[in-house]
Amino acid sequence: MNAVEAICSQRNSTDELQGLLEAKNIPPRDRAARQYVIDAFTGKMPRLIQFSFENESILKLATYLLRHTIGSKATLYQYVFGIYRFSKWIEKNPDEIIQESQLDKKVLERYVISLDDFVGDLQAEALAPGTIVNHVKGVKALYRTNGIQVTLPYRLPRRVKYSDRAPTPEELTKMMDIADIREKVVISLLALGGFRLGTLVNLKYRHVKKDLEAGRIPLHVHVEAEITKGKYHDYETFLGAEAVEYLKVYLDMRRKGTRGDRWGIPPEVLCDESPLIRDSQTKMVKPVTTGSVYLAIHKLYVKAGLIQKGTAKRYDLRAHSIRKYFRTQLGSLSTIPTDYIEYMMGHTISTYNDVKMKGTEFLRNLYATCELSIRPKTKISKIDQLKLIIEAWGMNPNEILSRDALTMPHATVVDAEQEKIEVLNQALKQAIVKEIQKTQNGI
Repeated sequence: MNAVEAICSQRNSTDELQGLLEAKNIPPRDRAARQYVIDAFTGKMPRLIQFSFENESILKLATYLLRHTIGSKATLYQYVFGIYRFSKWIEKNPDEIIQESQLDKKVLERYVISLDDFVGDLQAEALAPGTIVNHVKGVKALYRTNGIQVTLPYRLPRRVKYSDRAPTPEELTKMMDIADIREKVVISLLALGGFRLGTLVNLKYRHVKKDLEAGRIPLHVHVEAEITKGKYHDYETFLGAEAVEYLKVYLDMRRKGTRGDRWGIPPEVLCDESPLIRDSQTKMVKPVTTGSVYLAIHKLYVKAGLIQKGTAKRYDLRAHSIRKYFRTQLGSLSTIPTDYIEYMMGHTISTYNDVKMKGTEFLRNLYATCELSIRPKTKISKIDQLKLIIEAWGMNPNEILSRDALTMPHATVVDAEQEKIEVLNQALKQAIVKEIQKTQNGI
């Protein structure tokens, strides 16, 4: 097992991989492509990091995408995953495929025929047409960026075979009930702000700072073109009270730091360029990856009983589905013209300039009239507030309530909510007292 393989097999690999890049004294111009690879695959499919590092042909592809396109991590993932599958299918690594194709045109012709057979096998597996197209595009891009032009004698269909849908408020509420504070922030920002995953992970504290510190709701978020899909244009969106409340608690938790197990993080000083949502598995302050967000949401769907793990090629509820909630709910709760909703989702529309010229305050007022939320209430209940505060102190409120349920007799169902509040209040008081005693004792 080599160094990269050993690191990729560990749960928390990003910091070690970056250290490995520095230790090998790789020139900055080449290190950027490797960093691009690490960012694209960490948390989603780490073995593709090792696969990419072992093949110069793939690093050339990564360099091209980074330097001459928008540098989308999703595109790199789709392309390299397709190359990976083709490589395993044909039992040749990418460098061997390129070298043999460069030396002999007949070999190249055989590989093109093999690519056709590869497509046939993928179709036999009932993969979505879009997935197959992306796999083929990845192989063609590998050839193209290594100086070889490959043309298939046909065009692959790209109809949507496995469509997804927007979750209902009740389904999102189930997820919120079992989510931790960071996951609550992720879900509420996707649902109430309409962000794409790729945009969400690139948000900084400065995007919310002005309205958050001024206590202004709906909170305005200006999204620059540089962090949008395609980088075509900027746009405005907003966050309601529900999302803002979770965001406040989450940021306060980061300022204090978290206690407990080895994944605890030290107190953080937030600045304009601090990631709005950070990686929770490294003490180094880094933005969360799209892969991590995708996996976290998928696990919540499964845990909430909304999808059955391993029962479908494509689930009807996916991470991207939560963004659809923004469109469907705004459309059903108001008479806002569709173009305004599409604008606030960052879509390219023919009336883009007309909508933008209306100004932030006009759009803020439109958003406010909808009272968009996940739960029927816009304010977090007292028990939810207590749970969030207790989480920020490094404790699990559900465990506290479970212990109480096992050891204490309960009065009536009517008093159950107040009893939970008292139990949580008592646990919080004890935690505060312990902290004060540690401080006084100089611990």
